[in-house]
Amino acid sequence: MSYLDKTALQVVGTRPIRPDGVDKVTGRANFGADMTMPGMLWGRIKRSPHAHARIVSINTEKAQTLPGVRAVITRADFPDITPERAHIGAAPHNLRDMSLNCMAKGKVLYEGHPVAAVAATSPLIAEQALDLIEVEYEVLQHVMDVEAAMAETAPLLHDNIFTAGIEPKPEKPSNIAKVVRFAKGDVKAGFEEADLVIERRYTTKPVHQGYIEPHACLVSVGADGQTIIYSSSQGQFMVRAYTSRICGADIANIRAIPAEIGGGFGGKTIIYLEPLAYMLSKKSGRPVKIVMSREEVFRATGPTSGAVVEVKLGAKRDGHIVAAQSILKYQAGAFPGSPVQQGCICAMAVYDFPNALTVGYDVVCNRPKVAAYRAPGAPIGSFALESCVDELARELRIDPLRMREINGAKDGAKATHGITWVNIGYQKTLEAARASQHMKVALKPNQGRGIASGYWHNAGGESSAAVHVNEDGTVTVTEGHPDIGGSRASMAMMVAEVLHIPFERVRPVVGDTTAIGFSASTGGSRVTFAGGMAVTQAAEKVIEVLKKRAAVMWEISADAVEWKDGKVYPAGLNAGTFEPLDLAAIAARSARTGGPISAEVQINAQGQAPGFTTHICDVEVDPETGHVKILRYTAIQDVGRAIHPSYVEGQMQGGVAQGIGWALNEEYVYDQDGHLENPGFLDYRVPVCSDLPMIEAILIEVPNPRHPFGARGVGEVPIVPPMAAVANAIADATGLRLRDLPMSPPKLRAALDEREPTRVAAE
Repeated sequence: MSYLDKTALQVVGTRPIRPDGVDKVTGRANFGADMTMPGMLWGRIKRSPHAHARIVSINTEKAQTLPGVRAVITRADFPDITPERAHIGAAPHNLRDMSLNCMAKGKVLYEGHPVAAVAATSPLIAEQALDLIEVEYEVLQHVMDVEAAMAETAPLLHDNIFTAGIEPKPEKPSNIAKVVRFAKGDVKAGFEEADLVIERRYTTKPVHQGYIEPHACLVSVGADGQTIIYSSSQGQFMVRAYTSRICGADIANIRAIPAEIGGGFGGKTIIYLEPLAYMLSKKSGRPVKIVMSREEVFRATGPTSGAVVEVKLGAKRDGHIVAAQSILKYQAGAFPGSPVQQGCICAMAVYDFPNALTVGYDVVCNRPKVAAYRAPGAPIGSFALESCVDELARELRIDPLRMREINGAKDGAKATHGITWVNIGYQKTLEAARASQHMKVALKPNQGRGIASGYWHNAGGESSAAVHVNEDGTVTVTEGHPDIGGSRASMAMMVAEVLHIPFERVRPVVGDTTAIGFSASTGGSRVTFAGGMAVTQAAEKVIEVLKKRAAVMWEISADAVEWKDGKVYPAGLNAGTFEPLDLAAIAARSARTGGPISAEVQINAQGQAPGFTTHICDVEVDPETGHVKILRYTAIQDVGRAIHPSYVEGQMQGGVAQGIGWALNEEYVYDQDGHLENPGFLDYRVPVCSDLPMIEAILIEVPNPRHPFGARGVGEVPIVPPMAAVANAIADATGLRLRDLPMSPPKLRAALDEREPTRVAAE
C-alpha cells in the first residue's frame, strides 16, 4: 500500500517528542559502560607499542599469579579462521582479518594492536597485570602513508595479499589489496575534444568518527555455553555473528542485547572487544566487562582513510565537462577494506559526464584498520572532484553553481558506475540553492562563498519487525535496529499512520537477538527505509487481523469489514449497521475472538533511492592568523519524504558539523616511529558550538515511489560536500587554493605568507 499523498498524512511529517528522550536526558538510559552483573570481572587489553613488529614471545606467568587475576588470554586461546572461511554468508567484513585485528598473531601491524588481555577483580589489578605480561618484539620497518605503501620497496604487511582486480593475477604479494575501475565513454577522445584541461592533486588525512561513547561490552558465558552480550554497537545481530565465528561458539547460544549507543557514525559496525571478553569470561567462569579509554579508541579503532586523489577534467568554453578522470588511493589501515570503491562511485555520481574513468586503490599500511564513517569513502572523493570542478569553473569564469546546473545528473542520465538515474532530486537542490536567501547575502572583504554537491546511494537489506496490540488497545512495535538517529520515533510514527491512531499510543522497542528476527546493522542510511517497510507491512497485517476479529464479533464476512480512521466499520449498508469499534474495543475481546493480535514481518528490502545534496558555505578568513570562521552554512537535500522533519534536519546539521571539522582541523598526527601523538579530544580538535553558526537545513521532498511513505536515507549524504564547500569558500575569500586537508590555521597562514613574502620579511 502507498501513503505517498502528503495531504492525507496525519502523523508522518509531524515532529513528536522522541520516545527515548526522557531517559537519555535524565540519565536513566543504559549505555554499554553502565551494565553490571554479579561477580563481574574487569577486562583490560595489552597493546603493541610498535607500528610494525614480529612477536617473538609472550610470557603471561607473572600476570596469571597476581592475586585478583582470574584469566589471561593471548592469540593461542582463539581458533584460527582459515582463508576459505573468511567470508561466510553476506558478512561485509573478512572474518579472518577481523579476528586478527581483535588479537594479533605473529606480527603486530599498528600501535595499539592487541596482543593479550586479562580479567581481574578490579580495574587496578587488571592494569597491574598488563604490566606483568612480558612481550618480546622484533621491530620491523613500518609504512604509514598510502603512496609510500604502494611503492615496490615498501615493507610488506602481509605475504598473502595479491592485488585483486587486475589481470593476470600478480605473482608477488603487495600492499595494494585491490584495484577498482569504472568507465564510461572514451576518455582519451573526450580530453582531445576539450577546450581546457586541468589536472590537480588533493590529499586528506585519517579522521576519527569522534563518537562520545567509547566502545564497551559486558559478556557472560555460562557453564553450558549460554552467553549474554551487552554492548554498544550498531547491530546486535552483527555482534552475535562475528563473536560466535571468531570465538568458535554456536550462534544459537549467544544472546546479544543492544545497549543505548552514544554515537557510532559507522565506527561501531564492527567489533573489537566482544571476542576478548567472551574468551576471558569462558576461561574465568565469570562475567567480564571491558570499556575502552579514549586513548584506546583513537589508537586502536577505525578512523576513516587518509587518501591521495588525482583529478583531471576537460571542458568546453561554455562549461560542459566532456571528460573526467580520477585516481583514488586510500589507506586501508592494517587490513584490506578501505571504502575506495564508494569513493570512486560517489564522487562521479553527481555529474553526467559523457566520458569518464575512475580508478581506486585499496592499500594496507601500519595504521588501525579503517572503519566506516558516514557515507564511507564518499567525502574524500567528493572533496577532490568538487574542488576541481570549482577550479575549472573559475578558470572558465563561470559561476560555480551554474557549472553544476550545466553538468549535473538528471533523470535518464547514466552514471559512470553504470546506473541510470530515475526520480532523483539533484537539480531541485540546485534550484533551491539559487533561490535561497543565503545566495542573496553580499560578502565583505576577506569573506568568501563556496558551493559543493554530494551523493550517497543509501541501502536496503534485511529487516524484521513485529506489531502487537496490547490488551488496552495500545500498540508495541519491536524492530531489530539500534536507534542512532531517531528510528524509534520514525518506526512508531509509520505504525501510527497506518493504524490511524495517535503517536502516543505506540510504544517502540529495539529487540535483542532472541526477541525479533534477523535484522542487518544500523548504517548506510537504511533503517527508516528498510525498517519502515517492515513495520508498515506488519501494521497492515494487524489491520487484516482486526477486520477478521470484528467480523467474528459481528458475525459477518471479513470482506464486509473496512478499517478507517483507527476503527473498523461495516463496509456498506449491506454489511449491517453495527457501531464502529476501535482498537481498545477489539483488544478487550481478543481472547474470545481468536487470541492475541499481532503480526511479524521479515523482508529483504529493495528499491532504496539515492540521496543528493547541495551545500552553500560562507567563511571569513583572518589573514593575520589563518583562522577560518564559518559565517553561514546552508544544506539543501532531497530527503524523499521526511518522516520526522526535526530528525532529518538534525542528521543534515550533524553531517555538516563533522565535515567542517574534517575540513579545518581534524587529523591523526603520527611521529616518525609510528606513534599517535594526539589520541584524545584535547589534541584531536573537533568542532564545538562556538566554532559553528546555526546550520540551515532546506528539505526537498522527492518521494521514493518504492517505499510506502516515500522515504530515502538521509544520514550519510550530509557529510559528503562540506570539505569541498569550505575549501571553495576559502579560495573565494583569499584567491588561494588549499588542496590538502585539514586546512588548519598554520597551513593557511603559511600559504598567505608564501603569496606575500614582503610581509613576512617585514615581520
